[in-house]
Amino acid sequence: MGRQITDGEGDIIRALGLDYGSKTVGVAVTDEIGLTAVSYEIIRREKENHLRKTCARIEQIISEKNINTIVVGLPLNMNGKEGERAARAREFAGMLSRRTGIEPVMVDERLTTVEADEIINLTGNHKKDRKEHIDSMAAAIILQDYLNMHRTDHGKD
Repeated sequence: MGRQITDGEGDIIRALGLDYGSKTVGVAVTDEIGLTAVSYEIIRREKENHLRKTCARIEQIISEKNINTIVVGLPLNMNGKEGERAARAREFAGMLSRRTGIEPVMVDERLTTVEADEIINLTGNHKKDRKEHIDSMAAAIILQDYLNMHRTDHGKD
């Protein structure tokens, strides 16, 4: 069949990927069969600590898409150490855990924004369009990295 991610009971994992930023959260979801990360939307807010509406929208997406796994990008420094941005991403993940009951998985997101910009550039989008899509594309890259790390072969004995 293909390489899918399943839980311990053989159910396909439906995952949500998040690229947490100071004023936006890029959102990606897995496709219907759990093989591919798809850029979904960008959630915007006016101030970094105004997260009520952001969390409410994430909870709505979790419900609509039957999400059972949350993947949050962890913005490590280039030397691999955690800084202030990583601490904020962990705080955000903790808040999501308390609100949703799903413990988020943290995934190294170094250079995902650069990779997202390159992908969007290859599609021929204008500079304005690039800014509109870069955060959700970065979330898709974060989620796809997670999917690639957790594949299992189906159809093998």
